[in-house]
Amino acid sequence: MGLFSSINIAASGMSAQRLRSDVISDNIANASTTRTQNGGAFKRSRVILAPKDGQPVFRNPFIPEDLNGGAGKGIRVMEIAKDLSEGPLVYDPTHPHAIISGPKAGYVEYPNVNIVNEMVDLIAASRSYEANSSVIQGSKEMFQRALEIGR
Repeated sequence: MGLFSSINIAASGMSAQRLRSDVISDNIANASTTRTQNGGAFKRSRVILAPKDGQPVFRNPFIPEDLNGGAGKGIRVMEIAKDLSEGPLVYDPTHPHAIISGPKAGYVEYPNVNIVNEMVDLIAASRSYEANSSVIQGSKEMFQRALEIGR
């Protein structure tokens, strides 16, 4: 395992959690947007994360090769996906974005954003960011102590 591997892994996590926080903030900001540029109510977005490709950084010599997953190399953002589920319908025939005809006439579709779930996700992203920041700080302290050994 290289000297800066732990910092690189934690930095990839921090970058992903920052993007996740930005997407969650966008969801919260548009929680009452009933019409977008594409038409229809705002649809919440979510960040899909995956492990970085490539060989693991560390291999355990005591585990058979086919079971040896290693420590990994961090995470990457695969995509920002839209949740296409229908939002709640509220009957308000006076609303300018109310459905005009059909069985849902007079109803307004609101975004499928649940503020409570978004806040929980935002707290989780914030805690993950802090944990990765602690890893970097711990690595820096470890490197500093290693340099002091030679004195």
